[in-house]
Amino acid sequence: MGARTKTAKYAVGFTFGSFVLIIIAFSTPYWLQTDGELEEPKFTNLGLWELCLSNFEDVHRFYDVRFSGCMWIFEEEYYIIHDFILPPFFITVQFFFTLAFTLLLFSVLLTLLFLTCSKDHERYMLLLITNGSSLVFAGVCATFSVILFGCYGDSRDWMPNWEHNNMGWSFALACPGSLMLFPAGILFLIEARRLKYKRLNEIGSRDAAYSLEDRRRYGGHTDI
Repeated sequence: MGARTKTAKYAVGFTFGSFVLIIIAFSTPYWLQTDGELEEPKFTNLGLWELCLSNFEDVHRFYDVRFSGCMWIFEEEYYIIHDFILPPFFITVQFFFTLAFTLLLFSVLLTLLFLTCSKDHERYMLLLITNGSSLVFAGVCATFSVILFGCYGDSRDWMPNWEHNNMGWSFALACPGSLMLFPAGILFLIEARRLKYKRLNEIGSRDAAYSLEDRRRYGGHTDI
């Protein structure tokens, strides 16, 4: 039971390490933030699900409404500026990072099951393959989302005072957390491959022993 090999131990370590980084990045509102050089910035900070504005008004001037404070990005009050605060690239970032987070949660449950499951269980190898594949796919989704946000997050076409906007520490945590998913998944797949060949060798040795015993029993030659 548990992670007995170095490969398995490193796989578990990378899995839980990426989980800590990604869950913090997923839930904190500092993917993008102002550098603090402006006295009254209209934009202060942004996460995947929370936006903080200060005396911000509709860029199209359709409504005489100003927004201040931090709110859930899908809050009803933000409805009139959804076309501005939720451009297609950011919705794509939200979708793929959420998908990666969901897959990671699933993999964490599989990892806990791996730590308590006997390696002699008939579905132990399936557990390793499923966990490894989920982590690699989560890594692809998370990496795509952080690259996309890195390309467009501080562009001049989005949040106001773009020249004073920088990537925040939440985004900084998301980057290594996303990359750590790849070694975690690959190591689980390597462990599954190692176990596969180990079982094949055991089956081959067992068949050879049975064949030798049969020859002895029926008076056959045992010379190789």
